[in-house]
Amino acid sequence: MDQYLVDIDFPEAPDDEFISLIPSQRTLINTYMHSGIVTSYSLSVDRSKLWVTIVADSEKEVGEILGTFPLVSYMVYSIHKLAFHNTAQYSMPPLSLN
Repeated sequence: MDQYLVDIDFPEAPDDEFISLIPSQRTLINTYMHSGIVTSYSLSVDRSKLWVTIVADSEKEVGEILGTFPLVSYMVYSIHKLAFHNTAQYSMPPLSLN
C-alpha cells in the first residue's frame, strides 16, 4: 500500500447544497479514518483548500475513494504519490502501576 496526498480546491462561494452535504462528508471521512484509509484531513481557514492523505494500492483506487465523497462534484483535485508521510501520534502516556 502506498500513501497519496490529495490537494483539493473548493468553490469560492459554496451553495446551500454544498453546505447540506458537509455532515455526510464528515461521517464518511470519520469512517475512512477509523479504517485507516484516510490518515489525515486538513481544511484551510478560508475553507477553500482541503488536503487529504489516503492509503491505497494505486492512484486509480484513490480516485475511486474520492468518488465516494459526498462533495466530490464540488472538488477540483490533484493526486500526489508520497515517498512518506510522518505524523505525530497523540495518545495517553503509558500507565505506571507504581
